[in-house]
Amino acid sequence: MFKTRTWITLSFGLLFCSSFHRALAEDEDNESTESDEAKDEHNVRVTESRLAAQLFAVLEHYKQEDPLGFPGAPIPDPMEVPDIRKSVGMGTLSMSKVKAYGLSKFRIDSIDADLKEMVVDAGIQLDKMDVKGLYTLNALFSRANGPFTVVLKNVFVKAHATLSVERDGRLTTEQIKMDITFGDMTTDFQNLGFMGNLFQSIVNSAPTLVFDAMKPFMLQEADKKLRDEINGNLEKFLGDRRLPNSISPLDMAIAESRREVRSRGYDPYHLPDYNRTAGIFTFQLVNSWIWGVASFYRVGDMSVAMQNNTIKLHFHVGTQEIAGESHWEIDFGLASRTGTFKFSIQYIRLTVDVSQALDTRKRPRINDLQIDLGNMQVRSDGAGTLDYIAEAAVNILPNLLRYQIMDVLENPIKMRIQEKFDTIDVEKAIKDNIEKFETMGSNFSFDFKL
Repeated sequence: MFKTRTWITLSFGLLFCSSFHRALAEDEDNESTESDEAKDEHNVRVTESRLAAQLFAVLEHYKQEDPLGFPGAPIPDPMEVPDIRKSVGMGTLSMSKVKAYGLSKFRIDSIDADLKEMVVDAGIQLDKMDVKGLYTLNALFSRANGPFTVVLKNVFVKAHATLSVERDGRLTTEQIKMDITFGDMTTDFQNLGFMGNLFQSIVNSAPTLVFDAMKPFMLQEADKKLRDEINGNLEKFLGDRRLPNSISPLDMAIAESRREVRSRGYDPYHLPDYNRTAGIFTFQLVNSWIWGVASFYRVGDMSVAMQNNTIKLHFHVGTQEIAGESHWEIDFGLASRTGTFKFSIQYIRLTVDVSQALDTRKRPRINDLQIDLGNMQVRSDGAGTLDYIAEAAVNILPNLLRYQIMDVLENPIKMRIQEKFDTIDVEKAIKDNIEKFETMGSNFSFDFKL
């Protein structure tokens, strides 16, 4: 029920927005004779079709056993590093025409996104990165120059990004912190001549010397590109929409979802009539309604994580009071009796952990489910003395034992949900909704039925 324009989509954009941005921005309309409206309509269609094509490429990419890189990611490979000049011992090392190779062969190690705080931590791993260029080493009265190669193994990039809503309502990147580490490094500076022993001793005493010289420039370049791509995509996804800075985008998305639940007719929710016949007895429940389904809200933090090519979603939500009413009728022989049945639950709180492999041929999994019920009240009318018995049976015993009852019911409910999950063709559902998005455009809302 979450509309595609909600900010949750933007959280994943922190990692993947770069590739989507390129896919969405590459096409331009060169027909000067077309009207502006025709151009806009054409660009929208192209954008939607490119988004679908990009998503399909991602689905295929993660069917691999060990997917490297990301389809369409605008990561320069090789990446140019500005000229470097650094003092080393009694000399000066200058490096020019430096390029880093292998950046596109990254592996996503982990992603942790706190949707409430709008904070994302990501880890990206490279098995190997080669840095090549030309060097000049001036020391005392000696000088050496030539090509050089630095091989970094087990490179790990950590990124911490924070989004915020500015005063004008724009969602933008507030802060990005990055760091690069490696497990092992080898260097090869050719034509050092008799300066080789001196320089090698310096490198051995400070093995990160060359890397530390390149690192600030690489981080600066990565920060600029990442910030530009994220902000560009945030602007593209949100358009002219402005967000309030008095409420988090997550809570605003939940508020929109509550309106969506009501607009779809789920609150109040009309239950289908129920009929049961056993011999001369007939029991009916008619005109049954439930109120409060759309009163859900965020109880604690909500997070999205990705590890081992699996996305995990953790959320803790609760409702305000849930109330219901039903009219019942019992026929037995020539006699009948009618009445009403009303109930209320102070609150319902759910803690849920679900996961979905990026290989969409696999089914979603529910890993944990915890249910907490507030005080329950029942009011029965029409059954005479049985009304008091039914009310006493429900209002006293279940309230005393509701925690134990929930513990018993959680596993069967979890198993039932998993049975529903097992029937979902995730890849087909995504493709069907993308086709629906291409047809409906901005009026699209995601429909994922169990």
